[in-house]
Amino acid sequence: MFDFLEGYDLLGAFWVTVQLTVLSALGSLIWGTLLAGMKVSPVPLMRGFATAYVNVVRNIPLTVIIVFSSLGLYQTLGVALGADDTDTINFRLAVLALVAYTAAFVCEALRSGINTVPVGQAEAARALGLSFTQVLRLIILPQAFRAVVNPLSNVLIALTKNTTVASAIGVAEASYLMKGMIENEAQLILIALVFAFGFVVLTLPTGLILGWVSKKVAVKR
Repeated sequence: MFDFLEGYDLLGAFWVTVQLTVLSALGSLIWGTLLAGMKVSPVPLMRGFATAYVNVVRNIPLTVIIVFSSLGLYQTLGVALGADDTDTINFRLAVLALVAYTAAFVCEALRSGINTVPVGQAEAARALGLSFTQVLRLIILPQAFRAVVNPLSNVLIALTKNTTVASAIGVAEASYLMKGMIENEAQLILIALVFAFGFVVLTLPTGLILGWVSKKVAVKR
C-alpha cells in the first residue's frame, strides 16, 4: 500500500522540519522575551518600539515575511548569514523569518504572564534597591514563564505547522516533499494521510508534555 514512499527521504524531510522548529523556537523565545521586557520597560522609546514591532509583524502574513527574507535580504541586499550554498542560506533565512514572526506571539504571551504577577512584588523589589532589569530577571519573568506554559505550548505547536511555509523559498522540509510527491504520485489521499500523521506525531506529544509541565509549575495564588 505504501510502495509509493520508496525513493523519497520522508524521515529526512521531517528532520528538517524538526530542525526548523527547534532553532526557530529557541530564537523566538529569546527575542520574544526581550520584546516583552521592552514592552513593560519604563523607557518610552523601548515600549514604543516593542509595541510597534508586535502590532506590525502580527498583521503581516508569514508567507510575505519568508519571501522577503529570500528576495529582500539575500537576493537584493546579499545577506547570506555566513553560508555559501543556496540550501543552507534558504534554511537560515527561513529560521530568521520564523523567529521574527513567532517572537511577536511569544512577547504577547509573556506580557500576559507578567500581568499576573502582583504589582506589589515589583514595588517591594525596587524599594530594596534592585534595578528594573534585576526585578524583571529575578522576580517577574520566573513567575511569568510559569504562568504561560500553556500559551507558549500553543505558540510552539503553531510554529511547527508554520514551518511548512518555508517551502516557499525552497527549504526541503516536509511540505516541500509532499508537494513533489503529489506531483509525481497518484496516491493523493495516502500521501495526505502520511504527512498529516507525521505532523500529529510532532505536535501531539508537545501539547501533552507541556500541558503536564504547566500543571507542575503553575503558580499557586
